[in-house]
Amino acid sequence: MEALDHVRAGVLDIYYAASGPADGAPVFLMHGFPYDIHTYAEVAPILADAGCRVVVPYLRGFGPTCFLSDATIRSGEQAALGADLLSLMDALAVPQAVLAGYDWGGRAACIVAALWPKRCAGLVSFNSYNIQDIARAMEPDTPHNEHRLWYQYYFHSERGRAGLAKDRRGLTRLLWQLWSPTWNFDDASFERSAAAFDNPDFVDVVIQSYRHRFGLAPGDPAYTDIEEQLAAQPPISVPAITFDGADDGVRPPADAGAHAHRFSGPRSHRIVAGVGHNMPQEAPRVFAQAVLELVGKN
Repeated sequence: MEALDHVRAGVLDIYYAASGPADGAPVFLMHGFPYDIHTYAEVAPILADAGCRVVVPYLRGFGPTCFLSDATIRSGEQAALGADLLSLMDALAVPQAVLAGYDWGGRAACIVAALWPKRCAGLVSFNSYNIQDIARAMEPDTPHNEHRLWYQYYFHSERGRAGLAKDRRGLTRLLWQLWSPTWNFDDASFERSAAAFDNPDFVDVVIQSYRHRFGLAPGDPAYTDIEEQLAAQPPISVPAITFDGADDGVRPPADAGAHAHRFSGPRSHRIVAGVGHNMPQEAPRVFAQAVLELVGKN
């Protein structure tokens, strides 16, 4: 990745890698949990070489990104992630961009696309409509799908918090293996990303995120208005390309119709064979090509 830069954005000092021409079509690439900006180590150069201005930020609680005040709640709730992305776009004076991501980062991209569509020229979202329906969070899924979410239930307990704090690398590496069972990543690739989990706020942000989405922890009052808007499950009207991985160990692939009612604009849904949960790192060229499709439409 390119050398890092940083900017004050909202409640954070956000560190990010930027590449490509300054006057290129802006693209923001958003990583998930438990990953980091190196997810896009192969995607970003493809986009930069095609003339895009590429920004890849560390999310709150990851890498060198840090809170500006000790008093700010270390929230990982979805509204905070969306607000962070919008604040970063404002801080970098980017009025509109193609937004792409997966997991936490994909959720941030979906939120900006849904609530501030004029800021989103197009959306690439792994796992389709990725905005949480917290009001229905306590409705049980199938036993098979519930089994996939064991880590979320683990984080609901203080034992889970202690477990994450005690062995961040051990737990997150297990998640990499379970979520992408056909991805043969090496030790160096994992360690390159795992350094981002040493952020002093990582555990607090992660635990709050997985408790808040089940209604088990209060959110930051600063984001109440955004959370109220998200509770209505707002549709996404911008052009979108959505993906599922055929081998995703977190969320099984869904057909295009499963989330169709959440998209009021043009959308193409694709299932990618041989890909688990970390698509940009497992199939970088496919992911990059989807971004370029949307860039080309603007």
